[in-house]
Amino acid sequence: MPEENPRTVEHTITVQAPAAAVYRLIAEVENWPRIFPPTVHVDCLERSGSQERIRIWATAGGEAKSWTSRRELDPGSMRIDFRQEVSAAPVAAMGGAWIIEEPSPGKALIRLLHDYRAVDDDPAGLAWIEEAVDRNSRSELAALKTNVELAAASEHLLLSFEDTVQINGSAKDVYDFLNEAQLWSQRLPHVAKIRLREDTPGLQVLAMDTLTKDGSTHTTESVRVCVPHEKIAYKQTTLPALMTLHTGYWQLTENAAGVAATSQHTVVINPDTIRAVLGDDAGVEEARTFVHNALSTNSRATLGHAKAYAEGRAA
Repeated sequence: MPEENPRTVEHTITVQAPAAAVYRLIAEVENWPRIFPPTVHVDCLERSGSQERIRIWATAGGEAKSWTSRRELDPGSMRIDFRQEVSAAPVAAMGGAWIIEEPSPGKALIRLLHDYRAVDDDPAGLAWIEEAVDRNSRSELAALKTNVELAAASEHLLLSFEDTVQINGSAKDVYDFLNEAQLWSQRLPHVAKIRLREDTPGLQVLAMDTLTKDGSTHTTESVRVCVPHEKIAYKQTTLPALMTLHTGYWQLTENAAGVAATSQHTVVINPDTIRAVLGDDAGVEEARTFVHNALSTNSRATLGHAKAYAEGRAA
């Protein structure tokens, strides 16, 4: 007989920040890839009053997963209830709530509640979910605490920018070039080696060795969410030394002249590695410039080759 009652668990953490500010940060799911380590990408599918429907892509137990949730936001009581609409195996059902309390002015107690069931109440599935929920909850709360408490102090370490190239071709051809990353070592001069895994269509794990100007290579690994002919969003899970965060996306927007292809990056600089990487005289500004130039150069090179590919097929 299946279990009638789901498993329940609660995780808590105290944050030195106003409760209202913490609530707003959790409510704005668009920023979650920048705040929570497991989250790769979030799309808001529907929003009506206090209710919204969102799709989340995240890593759990070393695997990339996707699910759709409905949320009920109550700013007055600083509570957000959530329930997975369609869960990914081995999860049969998952829900819970964020509850923000203010034990004293300027301090917030964050309570993260989960309830869940496994497919067929399988013991191995329950064990996997229990471990993943515990690890991700601890990681999410620790990251949330860090991001809230250090937001003002680390603002100068945050860098966001984009590059756009107009292409006289189809969005499909540009998307195919960007999506078929397993061919990048043949198509892109700055890519030395590539490993691509796509166990679930549209959800890729990409490991890449990139050549630098001095001829050396650095290895990164990313999880990519691919929406055909429109967008590829990603989050690096193995980062270069100068970064503590790197998220981004490739966005394709059709227009009268063809398609505008945009590469967007959001980066947080790692201040502890600046001197080791760039020399004793380097500081945050030098690191920001270096990272911006390196990422923009590679993005524009990739977009240039995508442009040649798409326009060649359109000719």
